[in-house]
Amino acid sequence: MASSVPDMGGTSIELREVRKADLDVFFAHMQDAEALWMAAFTPPDPTDREAFDAHWDRLLHNPDITTRTILNNGEVVGSVTGFEMFGDREVTYWLDRAAWGSGVATAALRQFLSIEETRPLFGRVAADNVASRRVLEKCGFVKVGDDRGFASARDEEIDELILRLD
Repeated sequence: MASSVPDMGGTSIELREVRKADLDVFFAHMQDAEALWMAAFTPPDPTDREAFDAHWDRLLHNPDITTRTILNNGEVVGSVTGFEMFGDREVTYWLDRAAWGSGVATAALRQFLSIEETRPLFGRVAADNVASRRVLEKCGFVKVGDDRGFASARDEEIDELILRLD
């Protein structure tokens, strides 16, 4: 089932179930060095297609995980996922860098929040990823903590922010 909402710029942001063909696009998005740096908390080797496919197979076959493909005017531009981590329900998303700054992430997350109704819902971002923090805040998340974690994409431990939506 898909839901679609036109955004203020006249584009149509839609969420739908992930299809096998979407995985090729998601994998291509993960080859963007700047996007990897900003996301920070990525797989150890984002070029490992076998590990990527195994990860997505687990996501798509776990009934406790909710994941959707993000479409912008019918084009696959990313994904958004709700999952359990550290005993809490969390949300994560990935957006093609070509769509950054266009409102797509915010519109997609807002739609996803009507599908993923668990509250509280948490989001984590690298402390220096201001754009991703703003997306979460525009959707009602508030900062509730700080943490440090190993960021594979940066090959070092970095500061991260924890945000919560009640």
